[in-house]
Amino acid sequence: MTAKIHLVYKRIPNRILERDDEVIADLGTIIVARSRFEGMLAPLKVKGVKVIDNGYGMVYFAFIGENYDILKVYDEEGNFKGLYIDILVYTKREGNTLEMLDLFLDIFVFSDGEAFLLDEDELEMALNYGLIDKGTFDLARSAAQGILERLKRREFPPEIVWRY
Repeated sequence: MTAKIHLVYKRIPNRILERDDEVIADLGTIIVARSRFEGMLAPLKVKGVKVIDNGYGMVYFAFIGENYDILKVYDEEGNFKGLYIDILVYTKREGNTLEMLDLFLDIFVFSDGEAFLLDEDELEMALNYGLIDKGTFDLARSAAQGILERLKRREFPPEIVWRY
């Protein structure tokens, strides 16, 4: 029987996605799991290229205690589309349950290393509508900028991402 992890993915103000995903590796502070994209209203396009859509697969890496996760995205034929990085407030684990709180900003990295910061407008709206405070806004921007800088220096993603 395949091991499962229960994912509770929260998005401000009150969206919660829950699902059970197949565990590929449980490394304690890093969970590697497999899932599929479902329930998207529209495909995600970056630079005019469809990079995520319903039915696409993912291998994701949840880093306990970090403020990001990483998804390796594959289309329906199994072709690698790139890395999708969620900026998070936190990633917590309790037993077989992972909980993440999304901070709106995302980064997509094509296989050639070209990276794009996504959803800055959503982060701005969250601040303007009082859904997040200035400290949370700054945390999101700082975390995203740090990852983008590490990508440029080829210090990101962590090596574990290329092992699975």
